[in-house]
Amino acid sequence: MNKNDILRRIRYIFDFSDSDMILIFGQAGHEVTRSQVSDWLKKDDDPACKKCTDTELAVFLNGLINHKRGKREESQPEPEPKLNNNAILMKLKIALNFRAKDVIRVLSLAGLRISKHELSACFRRPGHKHYRECKNQILRNFLKGLQLELRPGTDIESANPWGNL
Repeated sequence: MNKNDILRRIRYIFDFSDSDMILIFGQAGHEVTRSQVSDWLKKDDDPACKKCTDTELAVFLNGLINHKRGKREESQPEPEPKLNNNAILMKLKIALNFRAKDVIRVLSLAGLRISKHELSACFRRPGHKHYRECKNQILRNFLKGLQLELRPGTDIESANPWGNL
């Protein structure tokens, strides 16, 4: 999935303002400006839209974990230079303090049925024999389910001006 799209969806789901977004980046020890945030959140076809890198999204997700769960007393994790759907799903799961059953429940809200074993394969290390790549469909449906749970009554199609879920 497009990193900018993920950032836009997370912002919408949690109803974050630009100031909240700046604060969340700051929670991970990374300073951003309002114009940077604004450029990342623009529609993809807008000429002023800037690509959000894997590292920038990793910093945001680390900040979201700190924002939702509190900062760890140990040193903060280094943002990953390359981020895949498995890592994004894991970071969202951690930020929301979800267990496997919670993730499965949210996915089912979006109409995706997945077993606990299939889900746990997405959270394994890439070298593990039961590792499974988290496809865009799983991440997209997880974000859709979160929206349905956290922003009930919003119309999925009209509430997302940046595209279809």
